[in-house]
Amino acid sequence: MSEIVIGITGLMVLLLLFGTGIELGFAMALVGFVGFATLNGFHAAMNLLSRDVFEVITNYGYTVFPLFILMGQIGFNAGIATRLYNAAHKFIGHVPGGLAMATVIGATAFKAICGSSAATSATFASVAIPEMDRYGYDKRLSAGIVATVGTLGVIIPPSVTLIILGILTEQSIGQLFLAGILPGLIIALFFIGIIYGWAKINPAIAPMSERSTWGARMRSIPEVFWVVIVFVLVVGGIMRGFFTPTEAGAVGTFAVLLLSLLKRDMTFKKYFMSLQQTLRTAIMLLMLIAGSTVLGHFIAVTGIPQATADWIASLPLNRYFIMILICLVYELGGSFIDDLAFMILATPIFYPAALKLGFHPLWFGIVIGVVAMIGVVIPPVAICVFVVKNITKIPMGVIYKGVAPFLISLILVWGLLFLFPQLALWLPSIFFN
Repeated sequence: MSEIVIGITGLMVLLLLFGTGIELGFAMALVGFVGFATLNGFHAAMNLLSRDVFEVITNYGYTVFPLFILMGQIGFNAGIATRLYNAAHKFIGHVPGGLAMATVIGATAFKAICGSSAATSATFASVAIPEMDRYGYDKRLSAGIVATVGTLGVIIPPSVTLIILGILTEQSIGQLFLAGILPGLIIALFFIGIIYGWAKINPAIAPMSERSTWGARMRSIPEVFWVVIVFVLVVGGIMRGFFTPTEAGAVGTFAVLLLSLLKRDMTFKKYFMSLQQTLRTAIMLLMLIAGSTVLGHFIAVTGIPQATADWIASLPLNRYFIMILICLVYELGGSFIDDLAFMILATPIFYPAALKLGFHPLWFGIVIGVVAMIGVVIPPVAICVFVVKNITKIPMGVIYKGVAPFLISLILVWGLLFLFPQLALWLPSIFFN
Protein backbone atom coordinates (compact mmCIF):
# COMPACT_ATOMS: atom_id res chain seq x y z
CA MET A 1 0.00 0.00 0.00
CA SER A 2 1.49 3.34 -1.06
CA GLU A 3 2.00 6.23 1.33
CA ILE A 4 -0.63 8.35 -0.43
CA VAL A 5 -3.21 5.55 -0.16
CA ILE A 6 -2.45 5.22 3.55
CA GLY A 7 -2.90 8.97 3.92
CA ILE A 8 -6.24 8.99 2.09
CA THR A 9 -7.40 6.03 4.20
CA GLY A 10 -6.44 7.94 7.35
CA LEU A 11 -8.47 10.98 6.23
CA MET A 12 -11.49 8.77 5.53
CA VAL A 13 -11.20 7.21 8.99
CA LEU A 14 -10.95 10.72 10.44
CA LEU A 15 -14.25 11.72 8.81
CA LEU A 16 -15.87 8.62 10.31
CA LEU A 17 -14.51 9.53 13.75
CA PHE A 18 -15.96 13.03 13.40
CA GLY A 19 -19.38 11.43 13.07
CA THR A 20 -19.01 9.57 16.38
CA GLY A 21 -18.94 12.76 18.44
CA ILE A 22 -15.32 12.37 19.61
CA GLU A 23 -13.55 15.66 20.28
CA LEU A 24 -12.09 16.88 17.00
CA GLY A 25 -8.60 17.56 18.33
CA PHE A 26 -8.34 14.07 19.83
CA ALA A 27 -9.65 12.49 16.61
CA MET A 28 -6.99 14.25 14.54
CA ALA A 29 -4.24 13.30 17.00
CA LEU A 30 -5.37 9.66 17.03
CA VAL A 31 -5.43 9.31 13.24
CA GLY A 32 -2.13 11.16 12.93
CA PHE A 33 -0.49 8.94 15.55
CA VAL A 34 -1.74 5.64 14.08
CA GLY A 35 -0.94 6.73 10.52
CA PHE A 36 2.57 7.88 11.42
CA ALA A 37 3.15 4.63 13.34
CA THR A 38 2.06 2.64 10.28
CA LEU A 39 4.62 4.41 8.11
CA ASN A 40 7.51 4.94 10.54
CA GLY A 41 7.00 2.65 13.50
CA PHE A 42 5.47 2.91 16.97
CA HIS A 43 8.46 4.51 18.72
CA ALA A 44 8.74 7.23 16.05
CA ALA A 45 5.02 7.93 16.42
CA MET A 46 5.30 8.17 20.22
CA ASN A 47 8.16 10.61 19.84
CA LEU A 48 6.14 12.65 17.32
CA LEU A 49 3.05 12.76 19.55
CA SER A 50 4.92 13.82 22.69
CA ARG A 51 7.02 16.41 20.84
CA ASP A 52 4.11 17.98 18.92
CA VAL A 53 1.79 18.25 21.93
CA PHE A 54 4.58 19.64 24.12
CA GLU A 55 5.62 22.22 21.52
CA VAL A 56 2.05 23.43 21.01
CA ILE A 57 1.30 23.71 24.73
CA THR A 58 4.57 25.52 25.46
CA ASN A 59 4.73 27.66 22.31
CA TYR A 60 4.94 31.33 23.29
CA GLY A 61 3.29 32.39 20.04
CA TYR A 62 0.08 30.53 20.92
CA THR A 63 -0.44 32.68 24.02
CA VAL A 64 -2.05 35.10 21.57
CA PHE A 65 -5.23 32.98 21.68
CA PRO A 66 -6.17 33.30 25.36
CA LEU A 67 -5.20 36.99 25.37
CA PHE A 68 -7.44 38.02 22.48
CA ILE A 69 -10.23 35.73 23.68
CA LEU A 70 -9.99 37.22 27.19
CA MET A 71 -10.17 40.74 25.72
CA GLY A 72 -13.42 39.83 24.01
CA GLN A 73 -14.88 38.06 27.04
CA ILE A 74 -14.15 41.02 29.32
CA GLY A 75 -15.81 43.34 26.81
CA PHE A 76 -18.76 40.96 26.57
CA ASN A 77 -19.29 40.61 30.33
CA ALA A 78 -18.68 44.31 30.99
CA GLY A 79 -21.57 45.34 28.75
CA ILE A 80 -19.49 47.21 26.18
CA ALA A 81 -21.56 45.71 23.34
CA THR A 82 -24.76 47.00 24.95
CA ARG A 83 -23.42 50.55 25.09
CA LEU A 84 -22.20 50.39 21.49
CA TYR A 85 -25.63 49.22 20.36
CA ASN A 86 -27.37 51.97 22.35
CA ALA A 87 -25.07 54.60 20.81
CA ALA A 88 -25.86 53.41 17.28
CA HIS A 89 -29.56 53.24 18.18
CA LYS A 90 -29.60 56.90 19.18
CA PHE A 91 -28.18 57.98 15.81
CA ILE A 92 -30.13 55.83 13.34
CA GLY A 93 -32.96 54.17 15.26
CA HIS A 94 -35.52 56.49 13.64
CA VAL A 95 -34.76 55.47 10.01
CA PRO A 96 -36.43 52.46 8.33
CA GLY A 97 -34.78 49.35 9.77
CA GLY A 98 -32.77 51.57 12.11
CA LEU A 99 -32.62 49.14 15.05
CA ALA A 100 -31.35 46.35 12.80
CA MET A 101 -28.80 48.76 11.28
CA ALA A 102 -27.74 49.72 14.81
CA THR A 103 -27.14 46.02 15.45
CA VAL A 104 -24.76 45.89 12.47
CA ILE A 105 -22.92 49.06 13.52
CA GLY A 106 -22.72 48.02 17.16
CA ALA A 107 -21.50 44.54 16.29
CA THR A 108 -18.93 45.88 13.82
CA ALA A 109 -17.56 48.19 16.52
CA PHE A 110 -17.64 45.34 19.05
CA LYS A 111 -15.47 43.28 16.68
CA ALA A 112 -12.67 45.72 17.49
CA ILE A 113 -12.27 43.99 20.85
CA CYS A 114 -13.90 40.58 20.29
CA GLY A 115 -12.82 38.03 17.70
CA SER A 116 -15.50 35.43 18.42
CA SER A 117 -18.50 35.03 16.08
CA ALA A 118 -20.53 33.03 18.60
CA ALA A 119 -19.88 35.55 21.41
CA THR A 120 -21.02 38.44 19.19
CA SER A 121 -24.22 36.67 18.16
CA ALA A 122 -24.89 35.72 21.78
CA THR A 123 -24.35 39.28 22.97
CA PHE A 124 -26.65 40.92 20.44
CA ALA A 125 -29.26 38.16 20.75
CA SER A 126 -29.58 39.27 24.37
CA VAL A 127 -29.31 43.01 23.70
CA ALA A 128 -30.77 43.81 20.28
CA ILE A 129 -33.54 41.26 19.73
CA PRO A 130 -35.58 42.28 22.84
CA GLU A 131 -35.34 45.93 21.73
CA MET A 132 -36.45 45.06 18.20
CA ASP A 133 -39.28 42.96 19.66
CA ARG A 134 -40.41 45.99 21.66
CA TYR A 135 -40.88 47.97 18.43
CA GLY A 136 -42.58 45.11 16.59
CA TYR A 137 -39.79 43.99 14.26
CA ASP A 138 -40.40 40.81 12.28
CA LYS A 139 -38.58 37.86 13.84
CA ARG A 140 -37.00 36.97 10.52
CA LEU A 141 -35.21 40.30 10.33
CA SER A 142 -34.24 40.58 14.00
CA ALA A 143 -32.98 37.00 14.38
CA GLY A 144 -31.49 36.84 10.88
CA ILE A 145 -29.30 39.93 11.25
CA VAL A 146 -28.14 38.98 14.76
CA ALA A 147 -27.11 35.51 13.58
CA THR A 148 -25.38 36.85 10.46
CA VAL A 149 -23.64 39.86 11.99
CA GLY A 150 -21.63 37.53 14.23
CA THR A 151 -19.78 36.33 11.13
CA LEU A 152 -17.93 39.66 10.93
CA GLY A 153 -15.66 38.38 13.69
CA VAL A 154 -14.06 35.98 11.21
CA ILE A 155 -12.25 38.67 9.17
CA ILE A 156 -12.50 41.94 11.11
CA PRO A 157 -9.53 42.08 13.51
CA PRO A 158 -8.69 40.99 16.08
CA SER A 159 -9.89 37.70 14.60
CA VAL A 160 -9.04 34.32 16.13
CA THR A 161 -9.71 32.72 12.72
CA LEU A 162 -7.15 34.97 11.00
CA ILE A 163 -4.63 34.29 13.76
CA ILE A 164 -5.02 30.55 13.16
CA LEU A 165 -4.72 31.04 9.39
CA GLY A 166 -1.58 33.09 9.94
CA ILE A 167 -0.04 30.31 12.01
CA LEU A 168 -1.09 27.56 9.58
CA THR A 169 0.25 29.41 6.53
CA GLU A 170 3.21 31.10 8.30
CA GLN A 171 2.04 34.58 7.33
CA SER A 172 2.16 37.89 9.16
CA ILE A 173 -0.86 38.12 11.45
CA GLY A 174 -0.66 41.91 11.27
CA GLN A 175 -0.93 41.82 7.48
CA LEU A 176 -3.85 39.39 7.65
CA PHE A 177 -5.60 41.71 10.11
CA LEU A 178 -5.19 44.64 7.70
CA ALA A 179 -6.31 42.52 4.75
CA GLY A 180 -9.58 41.67 6.49
CA ILE A 181 -10.62 45.23 7.41
CA LEU A 182 -11.85 46.49 4.01
CA PRO A 183 -13.80 43.33 3.00
CA GLY A 184 -15.32 43.21 6.49
CA LEU A 185 -16.49 46.82 6.36
CA ILE A 186 -17.92 46.31 2.85
CA ILE A 187 -19.90 43.31 4.11
CA ALA A 188 -21.23 45.42 7.01
CA LEU A 189 -22.30 48.16 4.57
CA PHE A 190 -24.05 45.57 2.38
CA PHE A 191 -25.87 44.29 5.48
CA ILE A 192 -27.12 47.82 6.15
CA GLY A 193 -28.18 48.22 2.50
CA ILE A 194 -30.17 44.97 2.60
CA ILE A 195 -31.90 46.04 5.83
CA TYR A 196 -32.83 49.41 4.34
CA GLY A 197 -34.14 47.85 1.14
CA TRP A 198 -36.11 45.21 3.03
CA ALA A 199 -37.65 47.85 5.31
CA LYS A 200 -38.56 50.12 2.38
CA ILE A 201 -40.21 47.28 0.46
CA ASN A 202 -42.13 46.09 3.54
CA PRO A 203 -42.29 48.86 6.18
CA ALA A 204 -44.24 46.61 8.57
CA ILE A 205 -41.23 44.37 9.00
CA ALA A 206 -39.17 47.10 10.72
CA PRO A 207 -41.17 49.91 12.37
CA MET A 208 -39.22 53.09 13.10
CA SER A 209 -38.40 54.06 16.68
CA GLU A 210 -38.48 57.56 18.14
CA ARG A 211 -35.83 60.12 17.15
CA SER A 212 -33.21 60.77 19.85
CA THR A 213 -32.10 64.29 20.74
CA TRP A 214 -28.69 65.52 19.67
CA GLY A 215 -27.77 65.84 23.32
CA ALA A 216 -28.40 62.14 23.88
CA ARG A 217 -26.42 61.31 20.75
CA MET A 218 -23.43 63.37 21.83
CA ARG A 219 -23.40 61.75 25.26
CA SER A 220 -23.18 58.30 23.63
CA ILE A 221 -20.14 59.10 21.47
CA PRO A 222 -17.49 58.42 24.18
CA GLU A 223 -18.62 54.77 24.29
CA VAL A 224 -17.58 54.39 20.66
CA PHE A 225 -14.47 56.54 21.07
CA TRP A 226 -12.90 54.30 23.69
CA VAL A 227 -13.43 51.17 21.61
CA VAL A 228 -11.84 52.89 18.60
CA ILE A 229 -8.85 53.80 20.79
CA VAL A 230 -8.42 50.15 21.84
CA PHE A 231 -8.69 49.00 18.21
CA VAL A 232 -6.11 51.53 17.01
CA LEU A 233 -3.83 50.61 19.92
CA VAL A 234 -3.98 46.88 19.16
CA VAL A 235 -4.04 46.78 15.36
CA GLY A 236 -1.96 49.94 14.94
CA GLY A 237 0.62 48.62 17.38
CA ILE A 238 1.00 45.42 15.37
CA MET A 239 1.01 47.32 12.08
CA ARG A 240 3.74 49.75 13.15
CA GLY A 241 5.84 47.03 14.74
CA PHE A 242 5.45 48.36 18.28
CA PHE A 243 3.97 45.06 19.49
CA THR A 244 4.06 41.44 18.48
CA PRO A 245 0.55 39.94 18.17
CA THR A 246 0.94 38.40 21.63
CA GLU A 247 2.02 41.70 23.17
CA ALA A 248 -0.84 43.47 21.38
CA GLY A 249 -3.26 40.95 22.89
CA ALA A 250 -1.90 41.68 26.36
CA VAL A 251 -2.05 45.46 25.85
CA GLY A 252 -5.57 45.28 24.43
CA THR A 253 -6.80 43.04 27.24
CA PHE A 254 -5.36 45.35 29.88
CA ALA A 255 -6.89 48.38 28.15
CA VAL A 256 -10.37 46.82 28.02
CA LEU A 257 -10.08 45.64 31.63
CA LEU A 258 -8.95 49.08 32.77
CA LEU A 259 -11.79 50.74 30.85
CA SER A 260 -14.32 48.34 32.42
CA LEU A 261 -12.96 48.99 35.92
CA LEU A 262 -13.02 52.76 35.47
CA LYS A 263 -16.64 52.57 34.38
CA ARG A 264 -17.37 50.22 37.29
CA ASP A 265 -18.78 47.60 34.93
CA MET A 266 -16.41 44.83 36.00
CA THR A 267 -16.96 42.85 39.18
CA PHE A 268 -14.91 39.95 40.49
CA LYS A 269 -17.71 37.57 39.48
CA LYS A 270 -17.76 38.89 35.91
CA TYR A 271 -13.96 38.73 35.74
CA PHE A 272 -13.98 35.14 36.97
CA MET A 273 -16.63 34.28 34.36
CA SER A 274 -14.45 35.87 31.68
CA LEU A 275 -11.47 33.76 32.77
CA GLN A 276 -13.55 30.56 32.77
CA GLN A 277 -14.94 31.19 29.29
CA THR A 278 -11.48 32.14 28.00
CA LEU A 279 -9.82 29.01 29.38
CA ARG A 280 -12.53 26.78 27.94
CA THR A 281 -12.23 28.29 24.46
CA ALA A 282 -8.43 28.62 24.47
CA ILE A 283 -7.90 25.01 25.57
CA MET A 284 -10.28 23.82 22.86
CA LEU A 285 -8.29 25.76 20.25
CA LEU A 286 -4.94 24.49 21.54
CA MET A 287 -6.16 20.90 21.44
CA LEU A 288 -7.38 21.44 17.87
CA ILE A 289 -3.97 22.83 16.91
CA ALA A 290 -2.09 20.05 18.72
CA GLY A 291 -4.21 17.38 17.06
CA SER A 292 -3.88 19.02 13.64
CA THR A 293 -0.10 19.29 14.11
CA VAL A 294 0.20 15.54 14.70
CA LEU A 295 -2.13 14.85 11.78
CA GLY A 296 -0.24 17.35 9.63
CA HIS A 297 3.05 15.56 10.13
CA PHE A 298 1.41 12.28 9.15
CA ILE A 299 -0.14 13.87 6.05
CA ALA A 300 3.19 15.50 5.16
CA VAL A 301 5.10 12.20 5.14
CA THR A 302 2.44 10.66 2.89
CA GLY A 303 3.16 13.31 0.27
CA ILE A 304 -0.52 14.27 -0.10
CA PRO A 305 -0.04 18.10 0.07
CA GLN A 306 2.60 18.13 -2.67
CA ALA A 307 0.74 15.59 -4.79
CA THR A 308 -2.48 17.59 -4.40
CA ALA A 309 -0.72 20.82 -5.34
CA ASP A 310 0.86 19.20 -8.42
CA TRP A 311 -2.43 17.61 -9.47
CA ILE A 312 -4.51 20.77 -9.00
CA ALA A 313 -1.93 22.92 -10.81
CA SER A 314 -1.94 20.49 -13.75
CA LEU A 315 -5.73 20.54 -14.21
CA PRO A 316 -6.74 21.94 -17.63
CA LEU A 317 -8.99 24.50 -15.94
CA ASN A 318 -8.86 28.20 -15.26
CA ARG A 319 -7.10 28.82 -11.94
CA TYR A 320 -10.04 30.86 -10.64
CA PHE A 321 -12.40 27.98 -11.34
CA ILE A 322 -10.05 25.68 -9.42
CA MET A 323 -10.04 28.12 -6.51
CA ILE A 324 -13.85 28.15 -6.54
CA LEU A 325 -13.79 24.34 -6.31
CA ILE A 326 -11.40 24.57 -3.34
CA CYS A 327 -13.79 26.98 -1.61
CA LEU A 328 -16.67 24.56 -2.23
CA VAL A 329 -14.63 21.81 -0.58
CA TYR A 330 -14.24 24.05 2.49
CA GLU A 331 -18.01 24.65 2.54
CA LEU A 332 -18.79 20.95 2.07
CA GLY A 333 -16.35 19.92 4.80
CA GLY A 334 -17.72 22.57 7.13
CA SER A 335 -21.18 21.06 6.64
CA PHE A 336 -20.09 17.88 8.41
CA ILE A 337 -17.77 19.22 11.11
CA ASP A 338 -17.07 22.59 12.71
CA ASP A 339 -15.88 25.09 10.06
CA LEU A 340 -12.86 26.12 12.13
CA ALA A 341 -11.81 22.49 12.63
CA PHE A 342 -12.14 21.74 8.93
CA MET A 343 -10.16 24.87 8.08
CA ILE A 344 -7.33 23.65 10.33
CA LEU A 345 -7.52 20.25 8.64
CA ALA A 346 -7.76 21.40 5.01
CA THR A 347 -5.53 24.49 4.84
CA PRO A 348 -2.17 22.63 4.98
CA ILE A 349 -3.39 20.57 2.01
CA PHE A 350 -4.85 23.32 -0.20
CA TYR A 351 -2.58 26.25 0.68
CA PRO A 352 0.40 24.87 -1.29
CA ALA A 353 -1.93 24.32 -4.25
CA ALA A 354 -3.15 27.93 -4.07
CA LEU A 355 0.44 29.19 -4.07
CA LYS A 356 1.29 26.96 -7.02
CA LEU A 357 -1.65 28.45 -8.91
CA GLY A 358 -0.16 31.90 -8.33
CA PHE A 359 -2.59 33.30 -5.75
CA HIS A 360 -1.35 35.77 -3.15
CA PRO A 361 -1.12 34.21 0.35
CA LEU A 362 -2.99 37.11 2.00
CA TRP A 363 -5.73 36.97 -0.63
CA PHE A 364 -6.12 33.23 -0.07
CA GLY A 365 -6.46 33.77 3.69
CA ILE A 366 -9.23 36.38 3.34
CA VAL A 367 -11.12 34.36 0.70
CA ILE A 368 -11.10 31.32 2.99
CA GLY A 369 -12.15 33.64 5.84
CA VAL A 370 -15.23 34.76 3.88
CA VAL A 371 -15.97 31.11 3.06
CA ALA A 372 -15.85 30.39 6.81
CA MET A 373 -18.26 33.31 7.39
CA ILE A 374 -20.76 31.66 5.07
CA GLY A 375 -20.22 28.31 6.78
CA VAL A 376 -21.14 29.49 10.28
CA VAL A 377 -24.67 30.50 9.21
CA ILE A 378 -25.67 27.73 6.78
CA PRO A 379 -26.98 24.31 7.84
CA PRO A 380 -26.33 21.82 9.22
CA VAL A 381 -23.44 23.10 11.41
CA ALA A 382 -24.43 26.77 11.82
CA ILE A 383 -23.03 27.80 15.18
CA CYS A 384 -24.32 31.40 15.09
CA VAL A 385 -27.85 30.22 14.26
CA PHE A 386 -27.76 27.69 17.12
CA VAL A 387 -26.60 30.41 19.53
CA VAL A 388 -29.47 32.73 18.58
CA LYS A 389 -32.02 29.92 18.81
CA ASN A 390 -30.82 28.82 22.26
CA ILE A 391 -30.99 32.36 23.65
CA THR A 392 -34.21 33.58 22.02
CA LYS A 393 -36.12 30.29 21.45
CA ILE A 394 -37.00 31.52 17.95
CA PRO A 395 -37.53 28.50 15.63
CA MET A 396 -34.56 27.53 13.44
CA GLY A 397 -36.65 27.84 10.27
CA VAL A 398 -37.49 31.47 11.05
CA ILE A 399 -33.84 32.30 11.70
CA TYR A 400 -32.69 30.66 8.47
CA LYS A 401 -35.31 32.64 6.51
CA GLY A 402 -33.87 35.81 8.04
CA VAL A 403 -30.28 34.77 7.33
CA ALA A 404 -30.92 34.07 3.62
CA PRO A 405 -31.00 37.72 2.39
CA PHE A 406 -27.77 38.54 4.22
CA LEU A 407 -25.97 35.59 2.64
CA ILE A 408 -26.17 37.63 -0.57
CA SER A 409 -23.71 40.11 0.97
CA LEU A 410 -21.23 37.40 1.91
CA ILE A 411 -21.39 35.71 -1.49
CA LEU A 412 -21.15 39.05 -3.28
CA VAL A 413 -18.01 40.13 -1.39
CA TRP A 414 -16.52 36.64 -1.93
CA GLY A 415 -17.04 37.18 -5.67
CA LEU A 416 -15.68 40.73 -5.52
CA LEU A 417 -12.45 39.40 -4.02
CA PHE A 418 -11.95 37.35 -7.18
CA LEU A 419 -12.64 40.34 -9.42
CA PHE A 420 -10.73 42.87 -7.31
CA PRO A 421 -7.99 41.16 -5.24
CA GLN A 422 -6.83 44.61 -4.08
CA LEU A 423 -9.81 44.71 -1.72
CA ALA A 424 -7.70 42.42 0.48
CA LEU A 425 -4.22 43.49 -0.62
CA TRP A 426 -4.44 47.29 -0.72
CA LEU A 427 -4.14 48.09 3.00
CA PRO A 428 -1.26 45.63 3.65
CA SER A 429 0.57 47.05 0.61
CA ILE A 430 0.34 50.55 2.06
CA PHE A 431 1.42 49.83 5.62
CA PHE A 432 3.86 46.99 4.95
CA ASN A 433 5.50 48.42 1.86
